[in-house]
Amino acid sequence: MPVSRSHTSQAAPAQALIRRATVLAIAPAIAALFSLSAYAQTTDSSSGGNAAPAESTLPAVKVQGTKEQLPGDLAPTFAGGQVARGADYGVLGQQKNLDVPFSMTTYTSKLIEDQQARTIGDVLANDPSVRTAFGFGNFAETYVIRGFELQGDDISLNGLYGITPRQLVATDALERVDLFKGANAFLNGASPQGSAVGGGLNLQLKRADDKPLTRVTLEGETSGVIGAHVDVGRRFGSEGQFGIRVNQANHDGETAIDGEHRRDNTTAVSLDWRGDKLRLYGDFLYQRQRINGGRSTVYDYGTFVPSPPSATYNYGQTWAYSSIEDTVGILRAEYDFLPGWTAYITGGMRHTDEHGEYASPSITDAGVTQSRLGVPHKEDGSSAEAGVRGRFNTGPVSHFVTAGASIVRVDSMSAYTYSGSFPSSIYDTSQVPYPATIGQAGNLGDPQTVALSLLRSVSISDTLGFLNDRVLFTAGLRHQDLHANNYDYTGKQTEAYNDSVTTPVFGLVVKPWQSVSFFANHSEALTIGDEAPSTAANVGQLLPPEKSKQWEVGAKYDNGQYGATVAAFQIEKPLTYTNAANVFVADGTQRHRGIEASVFGEPVKGVRLIAGGTYIHATQLDTGSASTEGNKPIGVPTFMFNVNAEYDVPLLQGLTVTARWIYTGSQYLNTTNTLSIPHWNRFDLGARYATVLFGKPTTFRASVLNVANKSYWASTIGGYLTQGAPRTVLLSMTTDF
Repeated sequence: MPVSRSHTSQAAPAQALIRRATVLAIAPAIAALFSLSAYAQTTDSSSGGNAAPAESTLPAVKVQGTKEQLPGDLAPTFAGGQVARGADYGVLGQQKNLDVPFSMTTYTSKLIEDQQARTIGDVLANDPSVRTAFGFGNFAETYVIRGFELQGDDISLNGLYGITPRQLVATDALERVDLFKGANAFLNGASPQGSAVGGGLNLQLKRADDKPLTRVTLEGETSGVIGAHVDVGRRFGSEGQFGIRVNQANHDGETAIDGEHRRDNTTAVSLDWRGDKLRLYGDFLYQRQRINGGRSTVYDYGTFVPSPPSATYNYGQTWAYSSIEDTVGILRAEYDFLPGWTAYITGGMRHTDEHGEYASPSITDAGVTQSRLGVPHKEDGSSAEAGVRGRFNTGPVSHFVTAGASIVRVDSMSAYTYSGSFPSSIYDTSQVPYPATIGQAGNLGDPQTVALSLLRSVSISDTLGFLNDRVLFTAGLRHQDLHANNYDYTGKQTEAYNDSVTTPVFGLVVKPWQSVSFFANHSEALTIGDEAPSTAANVGQLLPPEKSKQWEVGAKYDNGQYGATVAAFQIEKPLTYTNAANVFVADGTQRHRGIEASVFGEPVKGVRLIAGGTYIHATQLDTGSASTEGNKPIGVPTFMFNVNAEYDVPLLQGLTVTARWIYTGSQYLNTTNTLSIPHWNRFDLGARYATVLFGKPTTFRASVLNVANKSYWASTIGGYLTQGAPRTVLLSMTTDF
């Protein structure tokens, strides 16, 4: 059986080897940082007389001296510190939300700590535009943004695609989570899997602050999980030029789901050097996730949707597991070569070792069955980006220009085994011995490449400011080359895909008052064409690139204490299907029209809110079938509401009580709209108490998720069922030394 003491013990040497390799990678990086910093000091001190001639070559242009905000200088937050007032907008860099014609919400590490958020899904539980589900038959988190599914492989890390840990990302090393709402092919380029249609996610790793930090958190769940997290940050040098931030976290134990055991380990090291003109960054991340006996998704191929079992019930098999190990390294350099002008270059790499034995119930009218699928998987991802940003004036018009180039390469290596099916149930599940293999493909000991993708792009943009920058107009283009090679499990190439496309962006911001802006944009998302299924006459064919188009208008308010946004949007995505001639085509359209509104911050002293609602009218058009024409797409609720409130109790200084309500409307499970799940509500309660214990600032936290222990199907995205998590009680104690 894969889940055994011997298996675990065999993993220990491999884990030690990975850690040694990470240490060996960090050492030369530190040396490189010091050597480059020494070079920068020499360069800075010897180039003082070069600025004037450079400016004199542009007599008709006034160069602004405003220094671009640095990625290390994070945007300020609204009162309470849980939501930021600005974000990283891809090629546009760090910007204030009021100045950008797009919808973005950024959640901070303080929110992660206050809410004891364990995964990205826990963070996004605050947002009315997002819902979270599991991947197809596994435990990966997927996210539904504005009704469109975003896969975990399409999350960027420090602005780079292709290097984020797969399936599950721990929050311990994260400083911020940028949630971009809408199509974003221009800002970030095409995502590797092409699922960034309704929005995107960017994760920012922690870096050293100016204030020294030594923080220890002990945490656990009443179900049996215990853990510890150590977060240390320091700056060194006469002016704090050199910084280091180290995060180490471990968790292990039984979850609130019967028989499900989870274990994770996160190690993160961030280095940076800040000079007058040159800034250097090095980020290194190691993450390992292990899930034994997990409860995954349910496939429903019948004519009815069954009631979910009890909230804690586990219909998985004890031998089912998933083990994922990721090692990531990122380097970045920035140089201010003129006042107001910055050049940057960044690159990162990731290696993933993954193995899973999966089993999910399949429901038909004849009964319920399960089968085993074993998948050894490896993946190598690399990504790089270089560009320049600058500001200048031409008469009364200001300009903020950007130009850049990027490349993303992902090499996926897989094999698999499978068993025959066996009878099962989602209410009274029989545990069976590890099923024998009846078929396999690929080299199980050394998986070979089955998919190789290469995405290259160049971009340029100009934001023109009028009337003292009260009116900002942005126009940009990104030209992208998409390459995808697919191979069967014998190594034979089955597809060689090579295409290119240009995606434009247009945006307008009007700021009639200092704290208010109105915005509009047209943007696009880009996807490598879908592959024709085995049942189609053109089996295996990859369709041309799919461009999804968005139109959006809205308004933003920011008075420093609290903020609010409202936006109306329309996103049209090509719809693929097999037509009457049995040919797989992209002739239809999936159209989402919606309105979303949210508020965040502290509108009343001592009362903090993160609240909002989303309405989506989603329709399938030109589907080629009367049974699906005009129907709603799978997994798209019409209404979603979130209210997360905090109240500082005046009678006891340091005590804060919290409550959260999440509402999600009904969702269809099939394109003919004959199967659906009902709407659902979830209520969470919590409290935290900040005090001084033995002279050290200490915070105690307690959270109860799904207080009523409600059993419900949470999502149908992907055409399968994801069950909501049961009542979960989280406890923690954080002390700053």
